[in-house]
Amino acid sequence: MPRTFPCPRCGQPTTWENNEFRPFCSERCKLIDLGAWANDDYKLPTQDAPQADTSEYDD
Repeated sequence: MPRTFPCPRCGQPTTWENNEFRPFCSERCKLIDLGAWANDDYKLPTQDAPQADTSEYDD
């Protein structure tokens, strides 16, 4: 029996072997995830760098 793991998109059990959509369970989940990347839905939290005080350079 092949090992299964949850699809990263929907959570349904899927296999790695003989799965052309891996790690997803289907083409639908793969395309939904691709669309999320294209829409910038996946972002890492960042902290903006402090802005340099440019007032001393304004003449």
